[in-house]
Amino acid sequence: MSDQEVVLPGKRLGRSSDLHAGPGTFERNGFIFASLSGFLKLTTIPGQEVSTVSVERDYDVSVVPRVGSTVIGRVTRITTQQANVQILCCDEVVLSGSFSGIIKSEDIRATDVDRAQVYQSFRPEDIVKARVVSMGDSRSYQLSTASNELGVIFAKSVAGATMIPVSWESMQCPKTKTKEFRKVAKIE
Repeated sequence: MSDQEVVLPGKRLGRSSDLHAGPGTFERNGFIFASLSGFLKLTTIPGQEVSTVSVERDYDVSVVPRVGSTVIGRVTRITTQQANVQILCCDEVVLSGSFSGIIKSEDIRATDVDRAQVYQSFRPEDIVKARVVSMGDSRSYQLSTASNELGVIFAKSVAGATMIPVSWESMQCPKTKTKEFRKVAKIE
């Protein structure tokens, strides 16, 4: 048994009389087994006769958006009723899979819900920060930007320049000085 050996769940790692079971392992019938796949790690604490065996992963477990998660995504399409979003990150972790979400017009703002219009809040290719409010249907999550810290965090103007937020509902192109409506996120 060597340090940094790759082990799979169920592999017998040693006797419980010779080793302590650490994270990623379990003890059964006098033996210690791996409970997950990863790299074997032996830790010896000075003054103790028995080493601790653990299994560590060198990668993050895949993350899936859930209700309450904060996500970052790219607006792919807008209609009068909703904005379609490709979810890129969930709770500050880049996603390995592809997930889609929908921001309905009533979920854009917390106040003046009836006045919120999708085309005055988002444009295709905008990067938005939103919160998952429900699992939606089988194809997409239902998202909301109805909070001050949620909304557009990055946008490009028609001229191709990165836009600068000037208020909570508009951004300005630094090249042409034109203002465009957006539901802007308050960046902390």
